[in-house]
Amino acid sequence: MPLSYPRSHRPNRTRRRVAALTATLLSAGLLAACSGDDGPQRSVDAFLAGWRSGDLKAVGLVDAAGTRRLPAADVAREIKELSGELAATPPALTRRGEPKVTADVATAPIRVEWTLPDQTRWAYDREVRLVHGEDDQWQVVWEPRVLHEQLTKGDRMALRRVTGPRAAVLDAAGQPIVAPRPVVRVGVQPNGVADIRKLTKDLDAAFKAIRPALVPAVDLADLPERVSKAEPGAFVEVVTLREEAYQQIKPRIYDLPGTKFISDKLDLAPTREFARALLGSVDPAQADDLAAHPDRYLAGDLVGHGGLQGRYDERLRGAPGVTVVVERPAEDGKLAPTGTELFRREPQPGQALKTTLDVAAQNAADGALRAEPRRSALVAVRISDGAVLAAANGPGPAGENLAFTAQVPPGSTFKMVSALGLLDRGAVTLDGPVECRKTFTVDGRSFKNSDNFELGSVPFRTDFAKSCNTAFAALAPKLGGDGLAAAGRSLGLEGQWDLGTDVFTGKVSTGGSPAEQAAASFGQGTTLVSPLAMAGATAAVARGRFEQPKLLVDPAPAKPAAAGEQLKPESVAALRTMMREVVTTGTGTALKDVPGGEVYGKTGTAEYDNNPAHTHAWFVGWRGDVAFAVFVEKGGASTASAVPIAERFLRALPAR
Repeated sequence: MPLSYPRSHRPNRTRRRVAALTATLLSAGLLAACSGDDGPQRSVDAFLAGWRSGDLKAVGLVDAAGTRRLPAADVAREIKELSGELAATPPALTRRGEPKVTADVATAPIRVEWTLPDQTRWAYDREVRLVHGEDDQWQVVWEPRVLHEQLTKGDRMALRRVTGPRAAVLDAAGQPIVAPRPVVRVGVQPNGVADIRKLTKDLDAAFKAIRPALVPAVDLADLPERVSKAEPGAFVEVVTLREEAYQQIKPRIYDLPGTKFISDKLDLAPTREFARALLGSVDPAQADDLAAHPDRYLAGDLVGHGGLQGRYDERLRGAPGVTVVVERPAEDGKLAPTGTELFRREPQPGQALKTTLDVAAQNAADGALRAEPRRSALVAVRISDGAVLAAANGPGPAGENLAFTAQVPPGSTFKMVSALGLLDRGAVTLDGPVECRKTFTVDGRSFKNSDNFELGSVPFRTDFAKSCNTAFAALAPKLGGDGLAAAGRSLGLEGQWDLGTDVFTGKVSTGGSPAEQAAASFGQGTTLVSPLAMAGATAAVARGRFEQPKLLVDPAPAKPAAAGEQLKPESVAALRTMMREVVTTGTGTALKDVPGGEVYGKTGTAEYDNNPAHTHAWFVGWRGDVAFAVFVEKGGASTASAVPIAERFLRALPAR
């Protein structure tokens, strides 16, 4: 039955209530509260409902001493203020068992469970105290500790996100491509500057002397203004340089009046250009990021942009953690942290990406393109297993991965595909004569060779080595309407490749008019490829069958293309012989003295509009276990642009 007290026994109720509040409530004399209309559980339930709704009018409330009534609106407002940034999502509140009553005092255990960002649950147990009032009703004793044991009047709960370290993109050896590397922060101290305009001019000249691959353009237009507004002893940062870039110009800037230098380390790739378009970048969250994903990013978060960093941003960054901290208003009225942390959920670390990239090969590829002012690309693939060793891109829009996604005509490099199709059909042999005319006309369309050369009737191997367009145009009918496309598909072109990033695998001309078939036979017409597609096809010739290039090891792509059937040994042997002769006696002789083993290849120029003088330049080939493709947009003759790039690459690449 409910506990009750006769009216005649209540004159000393206040004194007894205060004594009971200060006594130990969990003593052996506690009595279990019984159910009933005047039991404390009814007041507890009403209080919990009012806490969530913000309306406590149905609850009697008293102060911590149990002697002074508190307005319900004041307590509701204080609960909201204490809740701070959590106020918008009130906690789930449940009574855990029946209240315990001793004399005029009761205690009720409750469970408080908040839902924090990312559906994080924060639950803890509290205790609600009650006193039996003069009106025979149980009144809730209010104090901030009811909400949380570490809260006091004036406190505010606040949410803080905790981010863990971003996971790395790994190279083929399992080492982070981006790692802490030494840098030097170059700055100016205003009170040491003698002539800011002269200093600006001297710094600008020094920065322009650094190789562009080591540092982006440095804009000093606002330096005089920034220095004039800074404190006299401040460090006004001008630029952060890699150590090797700083060493290039140290003698020119170290003793300039007012310059200051701070050594540091930053997470950087081996070089500024290292597979930049493929990897992407990691930068502070931009306005577009915050607008597109307000639930994912906050200002200051590091976000992957472009390439692998962008595509796998969620995997690499992991899941942020969250803390609930206590703040209090400072003298200026703004909230300031107290150092008290009420709850923490640790961030979940990101997961690394393991790639097949080889540091030595990538550095060789980047170095080979460094002097090329035009848009360009170089892709290297290991023949034995298809691993992409390098993917380099020359000048061009940031993040543009021409190496994988360009859609351009292959020019005479496609004679490798045409020759394979012709050999498979028995239409040609290595030494069988094929006329190389100065011009060849099909359906009124005239085809010619570079520089209008002609060879007469020569072995097919010579037509290939010297890159005779008219010979291939004349042979086009022997391929039939779909023979070229079939040969291309046997080398992986047009396939559904899954590399874990965007790639264009090519589109080979099929059918079409006789003139289109003639043009397609030497890589013109409607045929389009990417450098990676041609590197994969070249590796297939060297290997004897197609195997999809691979870039990601972990996570491995879900649906890589199936390996191709074994190519006809006799066709492949003849094609390899011709590709070697391109280097020994044909259009690629600049490579015949490259050390490290025999080089095989095919040059190519590709018209990209109706002006024959407008051509892209190509070279595809292999040495040892490395197949590669070089592309130079508007590069003109391949012997003047693509072949020299291939030579620089091979000379820098360790033999393998």
